[in-house]
Amino acid sequence: MTFLIDIILSILLLPVTIVQGVGKIFKKNKFFAQIAKGWTWICIKVYHFFHYVFVCFGLPFILIAKFYQKLLDYQLQSQIRRQEQINAREKKKSEKRAKKRAEKIAKGELVEQPKKKRELTEEEKKLQGVHLSDILKPEKVEEDSKKPVPPVVKKEATSQDDFLYVSDEYENQKKTVGDRISDGIEAIVNIPKNGINKLKKSIEESKAKAEKNKKDVNRQALMLDLEGADAEKEEKKVMWEYICRNPEGKTIKGYFAAYSRLEVHSFLMSEGMVVYSIRTNKWIQTMYSSVNGNGAKIKRKDLIFFLTQLSTYIKSGIPLVESMNILTRQFKNKNYQRMFRSMMYDLTMGDSFSKAMENQGNSFPAILINMVKSSELTGELPEALDDMADYFTQAEAAHKEMVSAMTYPCIVFLMAIGVSIFMMVYIVPQFVDIYSSMDASQIPKFTLMVMAASNFLKAYLIQIIIVLVIIIIIIVYCYKNIKILRTFMQWIAMHIPVLGNIMIYNEVNMFSKTFSSLLSHNVFITDSMNILKKITNNEIYKMMIFDTVNNLASGEKISAAFKDHWAFPIPAYEMIVTGEKTGQLAEMMAKVSAYYQDEHKNSVARVKSLMEPLIIVFLTAIVGVIVLAIVIPMFSMYQTVQDMGGM
Repeated sequence: MTFLIDIILSILLLPVTIVQGVGKIFKKNKFFAQIAKGWTWICIKVYHFFHYVFVCFGLPFILIAKFYQKLLDYQLQSQIRRQEQINAREKKKSEKRAKKRAEKIAKGELVEQPKKKRELTEEEKKLQGVHLSDILKPEKVEEDSKKPVPPVVKKEATSQDDFLYVSDEYENQKKTVGDRISDGIEAIVNIPKNGINKLKKSIEESKAKAEKNKKDVNRQALMLDLEGADAEKEEKKVMWEYICRNPEGKTIKGYFAAYSRLEVHSFLMSEGMVVYSIRTNKWIQTMYSSVNGNGAKIKRKDLIFFLTQLSTYIKSGIPLVESMNILTRQFKNKNYQRMFRSMMYDLTMGDSFSKAMENQGNSFPAILINMVKSSELTGELPEALDDMADYFTQAEAAHKEMVSAMTYPCIVFLMAIGVSIFMMVYIVPQFVDIYSSMDASQIPKFTLMVMAASNFLKAYLIQIIIVLVIIIIIIVYCYKNIKILRTFMQWIAMHIPVLGNIMIYNEVNMFSKTFSSLLSHNVFITDSMNILKKITNNEIYKMMIFDTVNNLASGEKISAAFKDHWAFPIPAYEMIVTGEKTGQLAEMMAKVSAYYQDEHKNSVARVKSLMEPLIIVFLTAIVGVIVLAIVIPMFSMYQTVQDMGGM
C-alpha cells in the first residue's frame, strides 16, 4: 500500500518537474516558479494525508478484516471436518449393518424379500399420463418459448454436495443499488488482502528460489582449492561461520576459530559433518570473536570430573581426540563444549595436549598445563591426570572446609545485626513517648545513649547503608588493584591469633603440595617457582617465591629464602633443608603437605567450635543491652509511682 502511495506521489510530482523545467527556460518569469512551489506543497500534504490515513485507519482495518476472514475460514473448515466425520461414522454403521444382514442371509436366518412398490394416490393417478403443456395455458407457453434462453453459468457450491446453476443475467437483474455498493466496498477492502496474498506468494517463491540457489552455492563450496586461497593460513586464528549437516541429519550453523578455511573443512569432515558453507568477514570476526569459549575458566569440580574421566578413557585404550569428543557430549555447558572442540581442533592439527590446553587462555590452571607437558615427555599422561585429580580434590575439600566453617558464624552475625537494627528502629522508638514525660535526670545516661542511637538510625538508615556499600566497594576495588594495600591487609590478617594460623597452614599446605607434584613430574625448579607464584594470591608468599628465584639465580639453596621467616613454619623449613641434603625434596614436600593439611583441618574445626558460642554470646549481648536500656527506666518510674502512693 505504501508503494502505491509513493507511486501516486511521483505521479503528482511529475507536473512539478515539468513546471520547473519550463521555469529554467523562462528565468525572468517568476510565475512558473510560484506554480511549482505551490504544487509541491500540495503534493506533500496529499502524501502525508494518505500516509497517515493508511497507517492510522487503513492498516488496523486490514488486519481486523484479515483476522475475521481467517476466523470464518477456520469455522468453515471445522464444519466440513465435523460433517466428514459424521458421514464416515454413518457410512461405517451402514456397512456394518449391511455386513450383518448379508451374514444372516448367508446362514439362512433371514430371507430377503423383494421391495414393494408404493401405491399412487388419487391425485397422482389423475395426473398420470397428462403432459405439462395441458396444464399451463397455451398462450403463456408460446410467449415463454419465444424469449431468448440466457446462458447458464455454474455457481460455486453452497455446501459440499450442493451445486447451483444461475444465469448471469438473472443475477445482475436481481442485484439492487445497495448490493452493488456493498460489492464495490468489499472489492476495495479486498485490494490490500489480495495484494498481501500476492506479496506473500512472491516472497515464498523468492525464498524457495533463494534456498535452491543457496543449496547449489553451498554444495559448490565443498570443492575447496587444496593449494590456493582456501589453504592459506593466517598469522592468528580467524573466526569462520559454517553451515553443515551433522550425522543425525540436522542442518546446523556455528562458528569456529581456525587458521584457514581448509582446516575448518577438514575438522568438520573428521567429525562426520557434511559441509555446505564456510565463510568469514569483518562482521563475523567482530561479533563472534569470543564464541569459542577461550578464557572461560573451568570450575574446580568440573575440572576434577574432566581429569578423572579423561584418565579413565585413555587407560581403556580410547584415543585422546575421541576421548575429548566423548567429554564434549557429557558436558552441558556451551562454553565447555566450545572449548573442548577447540582443543580437538588443535589436536587434529598436530599440537600436543598441553599446547591445546595452553591455547585456551586462562581456562586451565598453569600447574595442570605444566604437569601434562612433563608427562607427555615421559609417556605417563594418565598417571599425571590422576595425580592432578587428587590434587584438585584435596584443594576443593580444603576450600569447602573453610566455607563451611565460616558459613554459620557469618549467618548468625548477620542475624544479630539485623535484629539489632530492627529493635533500634522499630521497638525503641515506641518507648520514647513513654519516657518523654519523665524528667531527663531520672533517665539513665545509658538509656539516653540508646535512644539517641535509635533516633539516628531511624533518620539516616538508608544513608548509612549506602555509605557502607560504597565503602565496601572501594575497599574491595583497592584490595584487588593496589598491591601495597593488599599486602598490608594480608599481613594484619595473618597476625590475628587464631585466623592467622589457619591462613599460614593453608598457604604452606598448597605450596608444599604443588611443589611436590611439580618436582615428582620432572618440572624444572624455575618453572615450578613461576607456577607457584601464579597459584597463590598471598603477596607475602609471592615475595618469598621471588626471593627463592633470585637465590637460585645466584647459586644459593632453595631453603635460604624461607629461613627465619615469620610466615613459614620452622618444621617446614627443616624438611626443605633435609630434602635438599638427601636429594628427596619431592618426598619431603609431600610429607610437609600431609602434615599441614591435617593441621589446617584441625584448626578450622577448633575455630568453628569456638566461633559458634562466641557469636551466640555476641547476639545475646547486643539484644540484652538494648532490652536493659528499655527496662531500667521502668524501675525508676515504678519507684516514683510507689513514692507518690506512700505520700
